[in-house]
Amino acid sequence: MSRLRVAVAQFNAHVGDLAGNVKRILEFAARARDGGADVLLTPELALAGYPPEDLLMRPDFYRACAAQLEALVRAAPLPMVIGYPEASAGERYNSAALVADGRVKAVYRKHRLPNYEVFDEERYFAAGRAPCVVELNGVRCGLAICADVWEPGAAEAAALAGAELMLTLNASPFHMNKQARRYEVLRDRVAATGKPVIYANLVGGQDELVFDGASFAMDGQGRLTHQLPAFVEALAFIDYADGHLLPGAVVAPPSREAEVYAALKLGVADYLGKNGFPGAIIGLSGGIDSALTLAVAVDALGADRVRAVMMPSPWTAQMSLDDSREMVRRLGVQYDEIPIAQAMEQFAGLLAPVFAGLGPKPAWDTTDENLQARIRGMLLMALSNRTGRIVLTTGNKSEMAVGYATLYGDMAGGFAVIKDVAKTFVYRLAEWRNAVAEVIPRNIITRPPSAELKPGQTDQDTLPPYEVLDAIIEAYMERDESPRQIIAAGLSEADVRKVVGMLQKNEYKRRQSPVGIRVTQRGFGKDWRYPITSRYPDEY
Repeated sequence: MSRLRVAVAQFNAHVGDLAGNVKRILEFAARARDGGADVLLTPELALAGYPPEDLLMRPDFYRACAAQLEALVRAAPLPMVIGYPEASAGERYNSAALVADGRVKAVYRKHRLPNYEVFDEERYFAAGRAPCVVELNGVRCGLAICADVWEPGAAEAAALAGAELMLTLNASPFHMNKQARRYEVLRDRVAATGKPVIYANLVGGQDELVFDGASFAMDGQGRLTHQLPAFVEALAFIDYADGHLLPGAVVAPPSREAEVYAALKLGVADYLGKNGFPGAIIGLSGGIDSALTLAVAVDALGADRVRAVMMPSPWTAQMSLDDSREMVRRLGVQYDEIPIAQAMEQFAGLLAPVFAGLGPKPAWDTTDENLQARIRGMLLMALSNRTGRIVLTTGNKSEMAVGYATLYGDMAGGFAVIKDVAKTFVYRLAEWRNAVAEVIPRNIITRPPSAELKPGQTDQDTLPPYEVLDAIIEAYMERDESPRQIIAAGLSEADVRKVVGMLQKNEYKRRQSPVGIRVTQRGFGKDWRYPITSRYPDEY
């Protein structure tokens, strides 16, 4: 009777911290050994962290990875499958090594190198060609790495080479509906091979990406036998006996709002934690975006590491002040109010002689509005300089798409928490968070959104209703539909022309915005690479 116990190490690797990653792997290995595991399965590039990006261009990086792999070999308390970057015979590979008995017993090199969405693996790696089947406790296991099970070929080759069970190392980043897509492609591979699969995924935040873990296993009929929790480290034991995976724990999937909120929390916690920032500063406005950002930051970091600053102008409503004060009271964060009217007057005085030759000044224009935002940005950055804390910007995806934001003003900061969250989904997240505990005052959710940069201003003075705006952005930016297709789907041509035009002309702003957490299949970051200068005429 063949029997194999696989321990899945769903852990949070730190890109470039090779010694630290080795230490964490060995901690999981010790727990796996104590739990009776026959092998420890780690995520893709677990030794180096993922994605190392252009570190993978450096020969010294591969030498350091090879040295740390040797350290793992010497210290391994049980057989382990380790993901690592490998340099061999003048080529570079995304590889997995079976480490056992004090040596590297086998090496598998990733076949399918994704070069879409956020992935650039063809830039860094050569493709492997040969399947790799290793025997563990009498069970023949085929190795595969991430995209090898998303596309046909590699898994089927392992099955033809005699694999009974597939062990898959993954660094699959989160976006909405990603887990359902993983199930779909894994069932395709199971159907093609007839082999059960164990899918170990990375967890943790890395710049704009968040890896959700959510590792799982499927039997030879494509039925889910194990499901690990999402967005947390975990060690799971999965038993294989007589050709079958034995059923285990299946964690229920979170709601869409719950998973996105968890991704934002993890992204904030790891961006600050891995980069050594002692805390965060957030400029409050009394609006929904800064309120949600504050709630996420406190949940991610703790109230003691978050400082909120309200900077009222003469156009700030008393309601905005009252709601901001109430929210910080509920959350228990440090709070400051810095009125900016005096600074506005000083800037107006400084600029008056320079503007004098430019003709009659309008009663109000965007110069006046942007000065307010930039004064606030300067104050926040001064606090950041003095305290070492990072400024979290509060702009959402809808605003970033159409440039409804001020360069060096509300865009000033180091990390954009909700940069990939559409305005309509911001409201859904706020309602979800309040259902857990009501931290966002109701007024903030129900009042019409406004930048409050001039008297009586609302967002819809400049933009279509957010339901319309977000539908156009999703179609044009996330699904690559032409304006003609969007109009044919029922949206007004005037709104489509306005939104697409704003989206195109504001690429220069987005290029200067802080990195932000990706939660959709296409965010304004690694997977959006449009020219700033372009005369391409869209199809209408």
